[in-house]
Amino acid sequence: MARLPYADLNHPEAKPLVERIVAERGSVLHLYQMLLHSPAVAGGWLNYLTSIRQLSTLPGDLRELVIMRVAAINGAPYEADQHAPIALQEGVTQAQLDALPQWEASDLFSERERAVLAYTDAMTRHVQVPQPVFDAARQAMGSDKLMVELTATVAAYNMVSRFLEALQVHSHDER
Repeated sequence: MARLPYADLNHPEAKPLVERIVAERGSVLHLYQMLLHSPAVAGGWLNYLTSIRQLSTLPGDLRELVIMRVAAINGAPYEADQHAPIALQEGVTQAQLDALPQWEASDLFSERERAVLAYTDAMTRHVQVPQPVFDAARQAMGSDKLMVELTATVAAYNMVSRFLEALQVHSHDER
């Protein structure tokens, strides 16, 4: 159960953003139900995460591997619950999802995926990224734009998991 009650989606200050979220995403997930206690924060969050997930040129399979790895490292089941189906749609296999906790010992990941996962691990676990890990990820990305988008994705989903877990927002919560 979440540590705070979910926001009133009919509150006049929240209503315009609720309508936008429903129009763009179909429903107001628990994450946004919590964020809507502060419509200004919820609006900024929505813009930022929309840019990361829908406007970035980072390939969808890499994006979702990053999100799933961040969720695993940070112990964020809501994040994993929301993104596992998306990862599968983006071409990540169920075997890869199952192997993510021990990806380094698995032969299911390409060299590019391995470089991205090592970068994700370094950013998530240690914040500072060792130069060889950075260099491998940069080479795997092939452009500064993709490197920035990869870095922003790792950072964004660390933000998401920390928010979710601090407030104990979970998929099984009742509204």
